[in-house]
Amino acid sequence: MILFLDFDGVLHPDAAYYERGRPVLRADGELFMWAPILVDMVRPFPELKIVLSTSWVRVLRFDRARRCLPQELQPRVIGATWHTAMARHPEGSHRIHDWFTTATRYEQIARYVACGGASALDWLAIDDDVRGWSEVDRRRLVATDGQVGLSDVTTQLELQRKLQQLHNGTSLLPEGE
Repeated sequence: MILFLDFDGVLHPDAAYYERGRPVLRADGELFMWAPILVDMVRPFPELKIVLSTSWVRVLRFDRARRCLPQELQPRVIGATWHTAMARHPEGSHRIHDWFTTATRYEQIARYVACGGASALDWLAIDDDVRGWSEVDRRRLVATDGQVGLSDVTTQLELQRKLQQLHNGTSLLPEGE
């Protein structure tokens, strides 16, 4: 079971910026203020692994971005949709880097899955960026409101339901279908 995790708009409001070498939140609250909710929600699923699908990895690099998460989540992080090798191309160009910076979050995740980084059936994503999701994979997205993220009870219930469905090996269909 893999959870593709965005930070901004999920674990804190979508108002984080990089200033003077560190991330800051330009909204009420604090960075990662809703991360404890995620800790509690994934606790019943010890097999769940996390792949970072956040721009924080490009800015801070993987290890530093992972260390921003609560200690309980850090060991679950097995990778990211971005890695520094994407900034290099065998021919010396930056085609992959350029693609990544313009790709939708869904395209980044789909590329990770297509390259064998996750089972084609055993994943879901939580993100406030809903652009470009295919109709088939849209059911794998827990879409958040960028201002309230995981603090929204309806979002929590959807994530809980989808985590349980993945855990049980059942289809990720919308409730009632």
